[in-house]
Amino acid sequence: MDSNDFKPKTFWQRPEGVTGMLFLSAILIGLGAALLTSLPAIIGFLQVTANLVVVLMVLAALIYVALDPKMRALVSYGYKSVMRWITGLFVQIDPIGILKGYVEHLQDNLRNMNKQMNKLRGQMHQLNEIIVNNKKEIQNNLQLASQAKDANNQAQMVLKSRKAGRLKESNMRLDELYNKMEVLYRVLKRMYENSEVLMEDIKDQVELKEQERKAIHASNSAMRSAMSVIQGDKDKRAMFDEALEAVADDVSQKVGEMERFMEVSSSFMDSIDLQNGVFEEEGLELLEKWEKESFSKLLGDEKQTLISKANNDADVLDLNEPIKMPERMGHRNQYDNFFE
Repeated sequence: MDSNDFKPKTFWQRPEGVTGMLFLSAILIGLGAALLTSLPAIIGFLQVTANLVVVLMVLAALIYVALDPKMRALVSYGYKSVMRWITGLFVQIDPIGILKGYVEHLQDNLRNMNKQMNKLRGQMHQLNEIIVNNKKEIQNNLQLASQAKDANNQAQMVLKSRKAGRLKESNMRLDELYNKMEVLYRVLKRMYENSEVLMEDIKDQVELKEQERKAIHASNSAMRSAMSVIQGDKDKRAMFDEALEAVADDVSQKVGEMERFMEVSSSFMDSIDLQNGVFEEEGLELLEKWEKESFSKLLGDEKQTLISKANNDADVLDLNEPIKMPERMGHRNQYDNFFE
């Protein structure tokens, strides 16, 4: 995701926004209940002229706060800050902490993905051996059928011809299965490589931005941020945290895609019965659904290229090729532009 494509979440879309909505609802319900139960006393209170003047002054102050943009901004900033603090007591909302959690999560995912690739590679070697042996059997049965024909042995000729036909049909299904497994392997391999880079980029960002964030928060105190809001200037603290949230959101989507594809691949692999050369339709449908989806955040434009390679007989997959980490473009972190 490009930083230009990122739309910051509003306060109400964040976890602290949920807290704010609950508090606001509770306040409004409380005020409504208090107004209903105290209505007779309020009417009596307002019948005194001095009391009425005080109430009107309070109402005028509230109207001023509601109409004045600077006062509205200050009240809003204060309310959001309090809700953020309360939410932080129960939920991890610090973007640095969230990114650190994703690093640990990615490490676990990469280990699981590596196990899946090893299992899949073993299945593909086994399936390829079955296909090769079937081809040999097909040729052998065709030769025997030809010999039976020459010997005018009609029964033997039909028997061997039918067996060759059944093996040929079986190999067609097995070839289709192998192609799907090749798609899985190519995608898993590329996801693994890209996730290695993603994890290193996150580590770099956490290491650099954690100190930078401390410096920005120290130099831009809550009071100074509030004054910036009143003056209509951009709050540097908020802008920096928004950039970190953009990184965390992007990582969240990529990790989610990675885990979803691992579930698809695991479901497909578990449905394969190599001994009988069959696989369940549900696993195949999940894989085909993923193939038809238009865009991959983790693979980008490579997704369709990988699928095309798997379906191209001229592009032979080397199952023994080691996994290699893609090099960064100019050693640039993919998230640097989020802070520019």
